[in-house]
Amino acid sequence: MNAILHGVMLAFGLILPLGAQNVFIFQQGAWQKHVWQAFPAVTVAAICDTILISAAVAGVSVIIAEIPLFQTVMLICGFLFLSFLGWQTWRSKPQAEQAEKTVFTAKKQAATAAMVSLLNPHAILDTVSVIGTSSAAYPGIDKWLFAGACIAVSWVWFAGLAFAGRLVQTADTGGKLLGILNKCSALVMWGAAFYFAALLLR
Repeated sequence: MNAILHGVMLAFGLILPLGAQNVFIFQQGAWQKHVWQAFPAVTVAAICDTILISAAVAGVSVIIAEIPLFQTVMLICGFLFLSFLGWQTWRSKPQAEQAEKTVFTAKKQAATAAMVSLLNPHAILDTVSVIGTSSAAYPGIDKWLFAGACIAVSWVWFAGLAFAGRLVQTADTGGKLLGILNKCSALVMWGAAFYFAALLLR
């Protein structure tokens, strides 16, 4: 029980801060006509987190994180991708006449969710250093109960974000609030992109 509670609290602490992954899932919940249409993004993001958490607990990701070339490639890809996604989000318009241009297909949702999740060196290193290190305090089955709790939080959180996006869109019939949120989301993505650039240049 201690391992499960620790996993839940730690996972919520790591996943709550506003980042590109959370922003993207929220947007898909708001942009799709029905919330279930945002579940390709939700599912892929949750699967990516499941893989990263499992790798961290198993110790595999520690080896990857120590490869300098891998980190450099990740930072470059993350900078380019988030810069483009931020630009696309800034230009998006939630009004009805723009709906067809804004809505992502299931395939595009899945691909973007994977990139937002896996091209994020900061999130990967956090997973390795925080979740991976914390799991070492638990032996045997308790370690995987801890990991399972972290994974469960990811699945529930992403589904909740999609529903929250849908509720905001339903209440915001004129699209003004969602337009403001899109601009804020773009700034978050650009902020993350330039953070990656700063890491590359240091």
